[in-house]
Amino acid sequence: MVETESPNTASESTKKGEVFNDELLNAYTTKLKSVKQGVIVRGKIIFIGQRGVVVDVGYKSEGFVQLNEFLDISMYKPGDEIDVYVREVENREGLVSLSKQEADRIQNWSKMVKAQKDGSSVKGRIVKKVKGGYLVDAGMEAFLPSSQVDTKPLDDTKDVSGTVYDFKVVKVDEMRKNIVLSRRNLLEEQQKKDKTELLKTLKVGDIRKGTVKNITDFGAFIDIKGTDGLLHITDMTWGRISHPSEMLAVGDEVEVAILNIDKEKEKVSLGMKQNTPNPWQDVDKKYPVGSRVKGRVVNIVQYGAFVELEKGVEGLIHVSELSWTKRVANPSEMLAIGDMVETMVLSIDKDQKRISLGVKQIEPNPWNSIAEKYPVGTKVSGKVRNLTNYGAFIALEDGIDGLIHISDMSWLKKIDNPADILKKGDVVEVKVLSVDPASQRIALGMKQLQPDPWEGVAERFIVGTSITGKITKIAPFGAFVELEPGVEGLVHSSQYNEGSLHEGDEVTATIMNVSQEERKIGLNLK
Repeated sequence: MVETESPNTASESTKKGEVFNDELLNAYTTKLKSVKQGVIVRGKIIFIGQRGVVVDVGYKSEGFVQLNEFLDISMYKPGDEIDVYVREVENREGLVSLSKQEADRIQNWSKMVKAQKDGSSVKGRIVKKVKGGYLVDAGMEAFLPSSQVDTKPLDDTKDVSGTVYDFKVVKVDEMRKNIVLSRRNLLEEQQKKDKTELLKTLKVGDIRKGTVKNITDFGAFIDIKGTDGLLHITDMTWGRISHPSEMLAVGDEVEVAILNIDKEKEKVSLGMKQNTPNPWQDVDKKYPVGSRVKGRVVNIVQYGAFVELEKGVEGLIHVSELSWTKRVANPSEMLAIGDMVETMVLSIDKDQKRISLGVKQIEPNPWNSIAEKYPVGTKVSGKVRNLTNYGAFIALEDGIDGLIHISDMSWLKKIDNPADILKKGDVVEVKVLSVDPASQRIALGMKQLQPDPWEGVAERFIVGTSITGKITKIAPFGAFVELEPGVEGLVHSSQYNEGSLHEGDEVTATIMNVSQEERKIGLNLK
């Protein structure tokens, strides 16, 4: 027998079914969102097709996003949640029309405005180079000026397209929808932070690694973790260099010592030579005065040659210390850079880091025996090496010259210019008048080879006697009268009328006074 429900039972069952369906409908309706046009909602991807992406936004109908709004659809899969902008609540196909690009644009614009206000950074990828800078994809299109890419100008050959950096938002123009970014500002902020932190930890005496950032005439700037320190040229080496580029190049990695820190001015002084022992510390013990040392010529200047005795220690051979006998005008006449020379240590000044060297001291000084070789009164011959307006230099031997002064050339003639009676290359006989080895001078005379006409003049010319002579010269103060070869007397101008006497006139005068020491004879015509 088939069992059937009683009318009452059927009625109750129907009522229960209706209640159950109402509950399901209410539950479903409660889950649906109220989607409005012009707002951003979050949805879940439920299907990816050839035309676009179907997104569940919790509405009674699904939403649809065009496929071209996704830069790289391969990055997405069903189940992923995305933010979308509601263009239409229901389009002609009955779907909610959505836009991912518009949602991104609105959200990113808000992010840019916020980043500019609070100073936070945004991440972006440099897309390509444009006039004046670069186009950056930071979730939306932004402009990066060339001057804001780095803290220093970029090399023209460097291509930064495709690189991802953090940027500061420096300008947001809502009317023009224009955004300007800066990477430089961010780097400078970080450098300032790094510098502050580094200055807190740095101590004088620390040894740090750094990179040569810039080179100048006076030194090099070293980058130590974003902080620039000055390595002065005097602190690069214990030796001598003319320019920092002789030791360093931009980009070199170096180890430097911290010499001084000025936290107020944020300046750091660095040194390289301080990393090695000071070679001048015991230099007076290694190179005592009077010792012979060998070294290499490293530099030649007008006044001398610098010789490296060891790394960091140089001495100077002054031009006057090159030869006892040669007159050296320039050290390059005797030395060349790279020559190995033996020298003698003449003096040491440790404080000033100076060593005086001499080459000529290696050999005996020939002037020490000159007085014995050329005693005063000796007759010698030599060749005229040079003429000056005050005399002639006579080469007695290699490097040894004597001087004939113009006053020692003739007893009889008044010589105005040595060239009137001598010329270079002439061989002359002379007498040695004096020798001064200390000053390296020998005085020679030509007239001393003949008797002095003034010798015994007082015996030959007696005061009060008359004598006849010829006028040789008329001067403003008087007339000179030749009494015999080499001996003249003077008639004062007060004793005759101007124009009454002439050169060549023969006159008779009285001898008024005679001075052999002063070589003077006074005459009177009256």
